[in-house]
Amino acid sequence: MGKIIVIPCSGIGKAFGTIGREAAQIVVDETRPEVTDTVCLSALVMGDEDARARVHGRHCITIDGCPVGCARKNVELAGGTVARALRVVDTYKDHRDLKPKTVTELDEAGRALAKILAQTIAEEVDRIVEAE
Repeated sequence: MGKIIVIPCSGIGKAFGTIGREAAQIVVDETRPEVTDTVCLSALVMGDEDARARVHGRHCITIDGCPVGCARKNVELAGGTVARALRVVDTYKDHRDLKPKTVTELDEAGRALAKILAQTIAEEVDRIVEAE
């Protein structure tokens, strides 16, 4: 089995995009580094052959900061299998007390949301690994 690709949206200038990127890095770098990797969404959007090859035919978990779903859509266009499409806003809806106040640097609430989302991602990774 190849590594599961975790792809957050770019969401530059948006708190939920920053939270999604932080959650992805927690999973890829700290909690599930042996079975996950990430790909730069911008490279995928621009048609970078290496990025496209890394997602093609692979299980991917996308993390979108808003309902537009850029990460999910672009993984599908590149031939990746979206095993789970997550939205940061859905995590926030379940934890409205954790409203991030900054965009460029996560505050305590933003970091807490990222950790909660990272746990959801890690659980999905475990589910995929167990199914294979």
